[in-house]
Amino acid sequence: MGNSAPERIALVSDVHGNLTALVAVLADIEARGITRIFNLGDYVGKGPRGREVVELCQERCEVNILGNWDDFLPDPDRAHDDDALRWWRDEVGEAHGKWLRDLPFCHDFLLSGRRVRLMHASSETVHRRVRYVHDGEEFLGQFANTPATIAAVGDGTEPDLVGYADTHDPAYETQLRGRTLFNTGSVGNCMGDPTPLYCILEGVVGSAEPAPWALSFVRVPYDVDAELAVARRLGVPMYDGYEAELRHGVYRGAMHLFAAGRSLDEYYHLPRD
Repeated sequence: MGNSAPERIALVSDVHGNLTALVAVLADIEARGITRIFNLGDYVGKGPRGREVVELCQERCEVNILGNWDDFLPDPDRAHDDDALRWWRDEVGEAHGKWLRDLPFCHDFLLSGRRVRLMHASSETVHRRVRYVHDGEEFLGQFANTPATIAAVGDGTEPDLVGYADTHDPAYETQLRGRTLFNTGSVGNCMGDPTPLYCILEGVVGSAEPAPWALSFVRVPYDVDAELAVARRLGVPMYDGYEAELRHGVYRGAMHLFAAGRSLDEYYHLPRD
Protein backbone atom coordinates (compact mmCIF):
# COMPACT_ATOMS: atom_id res chain seq x y z
CA MET A 1 0.00 0.00 0.00
CA GLY A 2 1.18 3.49 -0.76
CA ASN A 3 0.77 6.72 1.11
CA SER A 4 -2.94 7.57 1.54
CA ALA A 5 -2.31 11.19 0.56
CA PRO A 6 -2.70 12.02 -3.15
CA GLU A 7 0.41 12.85 -5.12
CA ARG A 8 0.96 14.61 -8.43
CA ILE A 9 3.13 13.22 -11.19
CA ALA A 10 4.05 15.27 -14.27
CA LEU A 11 4.06 13.32 -17.53
CA VAL A 12 6.21 14.69 -20.34
CA SER A 13 6.96 13.26 -23.77
CA ASP A 14 8.31 13.89 -27.25
CA VAL A 15 10.75 16.67 -26.46
CA HIS A 16 12.64 15.91 -29.69
CA GLY A 17 15.70 18.00 -28.98
CA ASN A 18 13.70 21.16 -28.22
CA LEU A 19 15.62 22.22 -25.12
CA THR A 20 13.95 25.64 -24.92
CA ALA A 21 10.48 24.08 -24.61
CA LEU A 22 11.68 21.50 -22.08
CA VAL A 23 13.22 24.14 -19.82
CA ALA A 24 9.95 26.13 -19.89
CA VAL A 25 7.89 23.06 -19.05
CA LEU A 26 10.19 22.00 -16.22
CA ALA A 27 9.98 25.52 -14.77
CA ASP A 28 6.18 25.31 -14.78
CA ILE A 29 6.28 21.88 -13.13
CA GLU A 30 8.59 23.20 -10.44
CA ALA A 31 6.42 26.28 -9.88
CA ARG A 32 3.47 23.96 -9.15
CA GLY A 33 5.50 22.14 -6.52
CA ILE A 34 5.56 18.86 -8.46
CA THR A 35 8.71 16.84 -7.85
CA ARG A 36 7.96 13.57 -9.66
CA ILE A 37 8.38 13.59 -13.46
CA PHE A 38 7.87 10.60 -15.77
CA ASN A 39 9.04 10.82 -19.40
CA LEU A 40 7.30 8.77 -22.11
CA GLY A 41 10.10 8.95 -24.65
CA ASP A 42 11.39 10.52 -27.87
CA TYR A 43 14.06 12.75 -26.40
CA VAL A 44 15.98 13.21 -29.64
CA GLY A 45 15.65 13.92 -33.37
CA LYS A 46 13.92 16.80 -35.16
CA GLY A 47 15.40 19.50 -32.89
CA PRO A 48 19.06 20.50 -32.50
CA ARG A 49 19.86 19.63 -28.88
CA GLY A 50 19.03 16.01 -28.20
CA ARG A 51 22.13 15.44 -26.11
CA GLU A 52 21.28 18.30 -23.75
CA VAL A 53 17.67 17.09 -23.51
CA VAL A 54 18.90 13.61 -22.54
CA GLU A 55 21.18 15.03 -19.86
CA LEU A 56 18.45 17.20 -18.37
CA CYS A 57 15.96 14.31 -18.34
CA GLN A 58 18.53 12.04 -16.72
CA GLU A 59 18.79 14.64 -13.97
CA ARG A 60 15.12 15.56 -13.54
CA CYS A 61 12.97 12.59 -14.57
CA GLU A 62 12.33 9.78 -12.11
CA VAL A 63 11.09 7.44 -14.87
CA ASN A 64 12.33 7.45 -18.45
CA ILE A 65 10.71 5.28 -21.14
CA LEU A 66 11.90 4.24 -24.61
CA GLY A 67 10.59 6.09 -27.67
CA ASN A 68 10.80 5.15 -31.33
CA TRP A 69 13.45 7.76 -32.16
CA ASP A 70 15.40 6.70 -29.08
CA ASP A 71 15.42 3.14 -30.39
CA PHE A 72 16.25 3.51 -34.08
CA LEU A 73 18.40 6.66 -34.20
CA PRO A 74 21.37 5.33 -32.14
CA ASP A 75 20.97 1.72 -33.36
CA PRO A 76 24.55 0.57 -34.15
CA ASP A 77 23.23 -2.11 -36.50
CA ARG A 78 21.26 0.36 -38.59
CA ALA A 79 23.02 1.98 -41.53
CA HIS A 80 21.70 5.54 -41.77
CA ASP A 81 21.80 6.48 -45.44
CA ASP A 82 20.16 9.80 -44.66
CA ASP A 83 22.28 12.88 -43.90
CA ALA A 84 19.68 14.23 -41.46
CA LEU A 85 19.55 11.03 -39.41
CA ARG A 86 23.34 10.87 -39.29
CA TRP A 87 23.43 14.50 -38.06
CA TRP A 88 20.97 13.78 -35.21
CA ARG A 89 22.75 10.52 -34.33
CA ASP A 90 26.14 12.19 -34.17
CA GLU A 91 24.73 15.08 -32.14
CA VAL A 92 23.40 12.67 -29.51
CA GLY A 93 26.63 10.68 -29.31
CA GLU A 94 27.37 7.04 -28.58
CA ALA A 95 27.11 7.07 -24.78
CA HIS A 96 23.81 8.92 -24.70
CA GLY A 97 22.54 6.74 -27.52
CA LYS A 98 23.22 3.58 -25.52
CA TRP A 99 21.37 5.03 -22.53
CA LEU A 100 18.39 5.71 -24.77
CA ARG A 101 18.30 2.24 -26.31
CA ASP A 102 18.49 0.62 -22.85
CA LEU A 103 15.38 2.41 -21.57
CA PRO A 104 12.38 0.25 -20.53
CA PHE A 105 9.47 -0.28 -22.91
CA CYS A 106 6.80 0.68 -20.36
CA HIS A 107 6.19 1.46 -16.71
CA ASP A 108 3.34 0.14 -14.54
CA PHE A 109 2.14 1.32 -11.13
CA LEU A 110 -1.01 1.55 -9.03
CA LEU A 111 -2.90 4.80 -8.61
CA SER A 112 -6.09 5.12 -6.54
CA GLY A 113 -7.14 1.55 -7.25
CA ARG A 114 -6.25 1.59 -10.95
CA ARG A 115 -3.36 -0.09 -12.68
CA VAL A 116 -1.59 2.55 -14.76
CA ARG A 117 0.59 1.72 -17.73
CA LEU A 118 2.74 4.36 -19.40
CA MET A 119 4.36 3.62 -22.76
CA HIS A 120 5.47 5.52 -25.82
CA ALA A 121 3.35 4.26 -28.73
CA SER A 122 1.47 0.97 -29.02
CA SER A 123 1.47 -1.94 -26.59
CA GLU A 124 3.27 -4.02 -29.24
CA THR A 125 6.18 -1.82 -30.30
CA VAL A 126 7.46 1.75 -30.15
CA HIS A 127 7.34 1.73 -33.95
CA ARG A 128 3.56 1.27 -34.36
CA ARG A 129 1.55 4.48 -34.32
CA VAL A 130 -1.93 4.64 -32.75
CA ARG A 131 -3.54 7.90 -33.83
CA TYR A 132 -6.33 9.56 -31.91
CA VAL A 133 -8.72 8.54 -34.69
CA HIS A 134 -8.79 4.76 -34.23
CA ASP A 135 -11.21 1.87 -33.97
CA GLY A 136 -12.31 -0.17 -30.98
CA GLU A 137 -9.81 -2.92 -31.66
CA GLU A 138 -6.93 -0.45 -31.50
CA PHE A 139 -8.36 1.03 -28.30
CA LEU A 140 -8.53 -2.35 -26.55
CA GLY A 141 -5.12 -3.29 -27.93
CA GLN A 142 -3.51 -0.52 -25.91
CA PHE A 143 -4.52 -2.35 -22.71
CA ALA A 144 -3.20 -5.75 -23.75
CA ASN A 145 -0.30 -7.58 -22.22
CA THR A 146 2.04 -8.26 -25.14
CA PRO A 147 5.52 -9.78 -25.41
CA ALA A 148 6.94 -6.24 -25.22
CA THR A 149 5.04 -5.26 -22.06
CA ILE A 150 5.59 -8.65 -20.41
CA ALA A 151 9.34 -8.37 -20.98
CA ALA A 152 9.28 -4.96 -19.26
CA VAL A 153 6.85 -5.39 -16.35
CA GLY A 154 5.79 -9.05 -16.26
CA ASP A 155 2.57 -10.85 -17.11
CA GLY A 156 0.30 -9.42 -14.44
CA THR A 157 -3.12 -7.80 -14.44
CA GLU A 158 -3.87 -5.77 -17.54
CA PRO A 159 -3.96 -1.99 -16.97
CA ASP A 160 -7.17 0.00 -16.92
CA LEU A 161 -5.56 3.45 -17.24
CA VAL A 162 -3.08 3.78 -20.10
CA GLY A 163 -1.08 6.84 -21.08
CA TYR A 164 0.94 6.98 -24.27
CA ALA A 165 2.58 9.55 -26.56
CA ASP A 166 4.19 9.31 -30.03
CA THR A 167 1.52 11.02 -32.18
CA HIS A 168 2.02 14.51 -30.65
CA ASP A 169 -1.79 14.80 -30.47
CA PRO A 170 -3.23 15.09 -26.93
CA ALA A 171 -6.37 13.02 -26.35
CA TYR A 172 -8.56 11.49 -23.64
CA GLU A 173 -10.94 8.59 -24.24
CA THR A 174 -13.02 6.19 -22.17
CA GLN A 175 -14.99 3.11 -23.20
CA LEU A 176 -16.78 0.28 -21.42
CA ARG A 177 -15.13 -1.81 -18.69
CA GLY A 178 -13.87 1.29 -16.91
CA ARG A 179 -10.89 1.74 -19.19
CA THR A 180 -9.33 5.12 -19.88
CA LEU A 181 -6.80 5.90 -22.60
CA PHE A 182 -4.99 9.21 -22.92
CA ASN A 183 -2.25 10.74 -25.02
CA THR A 184 0.17 13.17 -23.39
CA GLY A 185 0.75 15.30 -26.48
CA SER A 186 4.25 16.67 -26.90
CA VAL A 187 6.56 19.05 -25.08
CA GLY A 188 8.79 19.93 -28.00
CA ASN A 189 6.77 19.20 -31.11
CA CYS A 190 3.02 19.37 -30.43
CA MET A 191 0.69 19.17 -33.42
CA GLY A 192 -2.37 21.33 -34.01
CA ASP A 193 -1.68 23.79 -31.23
CA PRO A 194 2.14 23.91 -31.14
CA THR A 195 2.26 25.22 -27.57
CA PRO A 196 4.19 22.69 -25.45
CA LEU A 197 1.93 20.37 -23.48
CA TYR A 198 2.38 18.02 -20.56
CA CYS A 199 0.00 16.14 -18.25
CA ILE A 200 -0.47 16.00 -14.49
CA LEU A 201 -1.69 12.69 -13.07
CA GLU A 202 -2.92 12.88 -9.49
CA GLY A 203 -4.00 10.17 -7.07
CA VAL A 204 -2.88 7.85 -4.31
CA VAL A 205 0.25 6.28 -5.72
CA GLY A 206 0.79 2.60 -4.94
CA SER A 207 -2.71 2.04 -3.57
CA ALA A 208 -5.03 -0.77 -4.73
CA GLU A 209 -7.95 0.89 -2.94
CA PRO A 210 -10.34 3.02 -5.04
CA ALA A 211 -9.83 6.72 -4.44
CA PRO A 212 -10.21 9.97 -6.39
CA TRP A 213 -7.79 10.49 -9.23
CA ALA A 214 -7.40 13.22 -11.82
CA LEU A 215 -5.72 13.94 -15.12
CA SER A 216 -5.10 17.44 -16.44
CA PHE A 217 -3.43 18.90 -19.52
CA VAL A 218 -1.12 21.91 -19.21
CA ARG A 219 0.00 24.24 -22.03
CA VAL A 220 3.21 26.22 -21.46
CA PRO A 221 4.10 29.12 -23.80
CA TYR A 222 7.80 29.51 -24.55
CA ASP A 223 10.22 31.48 -26.74
CA VAL A 224 9.85 29.81 -30.13
CA ASP A 225 12.09 32.38 -31.83
CA ALA A 226 14.92 31.59 -29.43
CA GLU A 227 14.67 27.86 -30.14
CA LEU A 228 14.61 28.42 -33.90
CA ALA A 229 17.60 30.74 -33.67
CA VAL A 230 19.59 27.97 -31.99
CA ALA A 231 18.40 25.51 -34.64
CA ARG A 232 19.69 27.78 -37.42
CA ARG A 233 22.99 28.44 -35.64
CA LEU A 234 23.65 24.74 -35.14
CA GLY A 235 22.54 23.84 -38.65
CA VAL A 236 19.75 21.45 -37.73
CA PRO A 237 18.63 19.33 -40.71
CA MET A 238 15.24 19.93 -42.31
CA TYR A 239 14.96 23.37 -40.71
CA ASP A 240 11.85 24.34 -42.72
CA GLY A 241 10.00 21.32 -41.35
CA TYR A 242 11.10 22.08 -37.80
CA GLU A 243 9.90 25.68 -38.13
CA ALA A 244 6.51 24.59 -39.53
CA GLU A 245 6.00 22.24 -36.61
CA LEU A 246 7.05 24.72 -33.94
CA ARG A 247 5.25 27.78 -35.35
CA HIS A 248 2.11 26.23 -36.83
CA GLY A 249 1.77 22.73 -35.37
CA VAL A 250 1.82 21.31 -38.90
CA TYR A 251 3.72 18.05 -39.19
CA ARG A 252 6.49 18.26 -41.77
CA GLY A 253 4.94 15.32 -43.63
CA ALA A 254 1.79 17.40 -44.19
CA MET A 255 3.49 20.65 -45.23
CA HIS A 256 2.50 20.14 -48.86
CA LEU A 257 -1.18 20.02 -47.86
CA PHE A 258 -0.81 23.11 -45.66
CA ALA A 259 0.99 25.07 -48.40
CA ALA A 260 -1.69 24.14 -50.93
CA GLY A 261 -4.50 25.20 -48.60
CA ARG A 262 -5.90 21.66 -48.48
CA SER A 263 -7.53 20.06 -45.46
CA LEU A 264 -5.10 18.49 -43.04
CA ASP A 265 -7.70 15.78 -42.45
CA GLU A 266 -6.03 14.08 -45.40
CA TYR A 267 -3.00 13.53 -43.19
CA TYR A 268 -4.19 13.53 -39.60
CA HIS A 269 -7.59 11.85 -39.63
CA LEU A 270 -7.92 9.46 -42.52
CA PRO A 271 -6.65 5.89 -42.06
CA ARG A 272 -3.43 5.08 -43.88
CA ASP A 273 -1.65 1.81 -44.61
